[in-house]
Amino acid sequence: MDKQTEQKRAAGEYAASLIEDGMVVGLGTGSTVKFFIERLAARINQEGLDIVGVTTSRQTSSLAKGWGIKLKSVDEVPGIDITIDGADEVDVALNGIKGGGAALLFEKIVALNSSRNVWIIDESKYHPKLGTFPLPVEVVPYGSHQLLKRFADADLHPQFRRNADGLRLTTDAGNYIIDLQLTEITHPQALAYYLEQTIGVVEHGLFLQVADAVIIGGDEITII
Repeated sequence: MDKQTEQKRAAGEYAASLIEDGMVVGLGTGSTVKFFIERLAARINQEGLDIVGVTTSRQTSSLAKGWGIKLKSVDEVPGIDITIDGADEVDVALNGIKGGGAALLFEKIVALNSSRNVWIIDESKYHPKLGTFPLPVEVVPYGSHQLLKRFADADLHPQFRRNADGLRLTTDAGNYIIDLQLTEITHPQALAYYLEQTIGVVEHGLFLQVADAVIIGGDEITII
């Protein structure tokens, strides 16, 4: 196991220690969350915890079901006690970019219905400012090429995200992803507002003032 994977494992397993009996837990998406789900399933089996999971993607649903975790949809629970999710990039203000796994819409829905949001990352994801990782924007298919041109005209360097076969990736909600290739996001709030006011944009991957804490895996666990 390489250093980055070991850091992901450490962060995910530590996050599993935060879960208490009777909780409704939001289950994020991604490689770091995989370690969290595996450790949470072990605790459920070993300690007899009564846990209900609310997933953010088909991928996570399949993984959690495989480990025997009880699941409900976000519309079937009165609320979510805590959501554990990964992030593609986090800045010093705990703002983040998410959506590398194309689950940003469902991730944001679950996050905004959670009492507490905790992100788990490795050291490479923590930066002074956002922008190193491409910013995903989920858009409806109809008119998406016009949106691509609009973003290009705004110097946002857009690209459709594609599958290995070269076709445009389709999200769980049936939408496309346009990735904005930005080197630095100086004003994330202004960019978020611009995207939210653009017709055809379903959601963007800027998660601003969402995280209550971030767990960074390393030789020692860091919590910020």
